This record gives sequence, structure tokens and C-alpha cells, in this order.
Amino acid sequence: MNKRTILHILGWVMLVEGAAMQLATFVGIWYGENNYRYFLYIGIALMAVGILIRINRPKRFELQRRDGFAATAMSWIVLSLGGALPLWLSGQIPNFADAVFESASGFTTTGATILQNIEALDNCMLFWRALSHFLGGMGVIVFLLALIPKLGGNAGINLMKAESTGPEVDKTMPNLRRYALTLYGIYIGLTVLEVVFLMCGGMYFFDAVTTAFSTAGTGGFSCYNNSVGYFDSYYLQGVVSVFMLLFGVNFYVYILILSKKIKQILKLEELWYYLGIIAVSTIIITFNISRIYPNLFDSFHHSFFYVTSIISSTGFAIEDTNNWPALSQAIIVLLTCIGACAGSTGGGFKVSRVLILIKEAGKEFKIIVHPNSVHAIKMNGKRVSHEVTRNVSVYLIIYIAFIFVSTMLVAIDGFDLTTNITAAITTLNNTGPGFGMVGSAGNYSQFSILSKVVFTFNMIAGRLELYPLLLIFLPSAWRKN
Repeated sequence: MNKRTILHILGWVMLVEGAAMQLATFVGIWYGENNYRYFLYIGIALMAVGILIRINRPKRFELQRRDGFAATAMSWIVLSLGGALPLWLSGQIPNFADAVFESASGFTTTGATILQNIEALDNCMLFWRALSHFLGGMGVIVFLLALIPKLGGNAGINLMKAESTGPEVDKTMPNLRRYALTLYGIYIGLTVLEVVFLMCGGMYFFDAVTTAFSTAGTGGFSCYNNSVGYFDSYYLQGVVSVFMLLFGVNFYVYILILSKKIKQILKLEELWYYLGIIAVSTIIITFNISRIYPNLFDSFHHSFFYVTSIISSTGFAIEDTNNWPALSQAIIVLLTCIGACAGSTGGGFKVSRVLILIKEAGKEFKIIVHPNSVHAIKMNGKRVSHEVTRNVSVYLIIYIAFIFVSTMLVAIDGFDLTTNITAAITTLNNTGPGFGMVGSAGNYSQFSILSKVVFTFNMIAGRLELYPLLLIFLPSAWRKN
């Protein structure tokens, strides 16, 4: 392991987090809240430690794949622990394990909460929760790649591979820093656009910003106990629905739009399957819940909102889905697992992986029927290598193992199976709400400290797609080559 370079990156992470806390400091001062000082002092302390760590700079920025994975995993742990300090020391979340859970849920854009009365928090705390979604959505490493010129080449690629979502990352990016800047430009642009649309619907500026931050990161933290249901407006809820869908799209699509390469967009299978899954799920749920609502439009509105909320892994809510029919609930659990597109801010297994597995299964059936034939799996008109299909299959095995083991561990608390298994699934897929006690109207406050540690581990592992976090617990990974 290149420990010196990894430590240098952690110093940058502390600097970024400490600087970000000053935004929450400003919000606290603006609203006349005394708790702003926790963001001020802790932020300054983080920046000071970050500067001290960076004094011993490595001569060369060299990061192998395992170094990039370790640096990324440790960065997210540092972010979660640092982000928990203001929540804990201010007394707004008195229990440290709860504060870490809430902070990790924010940065990993899971949106699961232990808070029973969200509205009791100060505005600076509410802003920090939403800001953590925004910072975690596109990824802090991507931000550092845009910020630090030296983190280019193979070092930058290995960092981005660890933080990016989906089966693979293009190894032939011509200018990694420019690519990262473009991603953040699109990310910020869409967020600002949502703020404008929300304010046009009568939403106050603070609510519009925090809602847009949570939507952009596909996180789902809200300033209100009723989540987006607090805003009793079909227009506002519709705007949030559309932007949840947009942030679940691979950002490469937006780069192609800016480059006016529309023909290439038409070849992106994952995009069309993503939209198709949304359309089919919305139609089925609309008719399945039609007897609950006064008319078909109401059913469609609620169906579309929840389908986009869950498949994008945002987790916003407008009512309690525990009251929905079993078929609709089953579809929601399935969407939680499928997740958004690769290269988006959304979580989940990813549509691209599902497609590869389906194509691989189809290939096996063809081989059974025609043993001597040769079949290649293709995505977007290009052949998918055996290495990619193997990685997807192994990822599925580890993914299922995570759900099984975490469900068994949290079952020690003695809650019902629906609560336990959906809590495990939603935290691993960075979605937040499940069913039972952790439904869209519930929270995670009643779980034991052990369960909260398991869920926190799940959230970070899910955000980094398992491998980076598991790697740092492997002793052989820390040995010199």
C-alpha cells in the first residue's frame, strides 16, 4: 500500500469537509442559532488536521488499484465520522452511534434516519444533512479529481474506479480532470435548475435548496417529518419526481447531449431499460392502488413519485406505503434492488448489471440448445468481455451474502422479518425506507447499537459497491508487493 499518498488524500478529504461545514456555519448565523459554533470549530479543526497531514507530501502520486480502493473507503469513513461530530457534540443527536449512522446515511445518500422528530433540529443541522447528500452524491473523490491537478493518470483512474458506480469505468478518459469538472458542472446545473422550478411553485429558498440537494444526491433527507408530503402540491411533488428520474440517469448521457451526439444516446440500452422499468412499474402500481385513491390521476401521481423515488434510491415519501397492496410493495422492493443507472448518483445493483446477467442467462440457454454455437454478449452494440460478466456474477454473490448476513445479525433485535430484511436491503442499496418499522413513515431509532453498526457498514459498502470497503479489512492488502 502507498500509505503516504493515501494519507495525503485523506488530508484533502478533511479539508473539503471542514470547508463545507462553514456553509452550515453561515446558515446557523443567518438564523441566529447558537449551534453554528460546532460547525465553525469542528470545521476549522478538520481543516487544520488536513493541512498538517498534507505537509508530508508524497514525491509522486502513485496509486495502484488496491491503493485507490483503500483511499476511497477510508475517505468515506473519515467523512462519516467527521460529519457526525457536530450532530453529536451539539446534543441534537446525543448518542454517538446514532450520529455516525445519520452522518453515514447522509454522505452515502441513503436517507435512512434515526430521528423521530426531524423538525426539532436547528436549520444549520438540517442544512448539513442535505449538504452531506449533495457532497456524497457525485462523490468526494470525483470532487478531488476536479480540484487536484496531480491526481490524474492511473492514480486518478484507480480512485474513480473505486467510487464510480456500475460494472466498469472507461480506462481511456482523455482528460480525467476535465471529465470530473464536466460531471460536477452538470450536477450543479441540474441542482440549480431544480431549485428554480421549486421556487416557481412557491417553495421557500431554504426548503428549495435542501430539497434539491437531497434530490441531486438521490438521498432523501427532508426538513420535515412528512418528507415531501409536507408540501401538499402536485406541482412540487411532480418536479421532485422528474428530477429524481433525471439524477438516476447515467451522467454520460448528459455529456453526450452537451456534445450533440444524440445518435449515441439512442444506442444506450441501459437508459431505455431504465425508462422502460419506470414506465411499466408505474402503470402496474397505478392500477393496483387505484382503489385507494379517488381517481386514476391521483393513483398515477403517487405511483410515479414512488417509482422514481425508489429506483433512483432517493427515498423521498409523500405517504405511508405500508398501506399499499402486496403487489405494489413487492415491485418497490424489486426496484430497490435494481436501482438506477451506472454512472448516476443513484444506488442499487444497477440496471446495467441486471441487463448483463439477463443476457448471460440467455446465452447459457442458447448454448444448451446449440452446444457448438458461439454467442457473445453485447451492450450498446459492443462486446462485453468475459472479465466484466465474471465480475458481475461475483458481485451478485457478494451482494446476496451481504443481505443475508446483515438480515441475520439485525434479527437478534427480535423485530419482524419484513422490517429486518427490507432494512438490510434498503441500507445496502442506499435507498432508506423499506417496510414495517422502517417504512416511509418510520425510522431506524428502535434498533440496537449492533444493528445500527451493521446498517452503517451496509450503507458505506453499498455506496462504494462492496469491494473497496471489504479490501481494507483484508490483511494481505496492506502488505508490500
